[in-house]
Amino acid sequence: MRSMLEVPIVLLVRVMFPTVTRASRRPPPVSRDVIVDAAIRVLDRDGPYPSMDSFAVEAGITKPRLYRQFTDKGDLYAAIGTRFADSAFAATGTDLTLLLQPPSAAIDRALTDYSVGILAHPNVFRFLTQTSANREGVTGQYDLAGAVAGRFAERARAVADSIPVDAEGIEYLARAIVGVMIVLTDLWLSDAEPDSGEFMSRVHELVWGMIDAFLRGRGIAADPEVPIFVTLAALNPEAGEV
Repeated sequence: MRSMLEVPIVLLVRVMFPTVTRASRRPPPVSRDVIVDAAIRVLDRDGPYPSMDSFAVEAGITKPRLYRQFTDKGDLYAAIGTRFADSAFAATGTDLTLLLQPPSAAIDRALTDYSVGILAHPNVFRFLTQTSANREGVTGQYDLAGAVAGRFAERARAVADSIPVDAEGIEYLARAIVGVMIVLTDLWLSDAEPDSGEFMSRVHELVWGMIDAFLRGRGIAADPEVPIFVTLAALNPEAGEV
């Protein structure tokens, strides 16, 4: 008779494997913002004539997955344009800044921030201003000027209403300012080594000229070195209350 020490002991071990489903095999979703970030990196690195394939590769996804976030190329281009427009619009500062700073200082600050942003991503600007014929047959073109001018007009109207100044025609002023900036930015970037100083000086002169003409058309002779609300306060004490 065997002793208990000689009796073999068999242990049954159940190994549990996780259940693999089709859903668990799917890669995590990639957001629109992540794809736009990837597209901007491609533009910065490769130039203003990219492919959708290059955007997808940079984002670490396949092109079909990219199109789950964007309906077509135009949708992605619009998202890139919106990101750029947000940056350009942010350079204008706040309503209070535009009121409290002298116009000359406010324009200088806005142009400084704008030029820094452009030089950080010049190919993004070039990409957005290309004609639709250069965009792999995509229909339509992102209206960069319209996108920025629309927001700028809203802010300018808010500032004009708070002073108050007759805001009729402010949309034309906003579109003219943005149009000049885009055209001169394109000219500026055509130089092998863009000079920020000359660009800012040229644009400053033209932008202030348009603002000054708009104000003079409403009987206001503004000094670019004096805050607008101070100028108006001298004309009408009630208008100077901000």
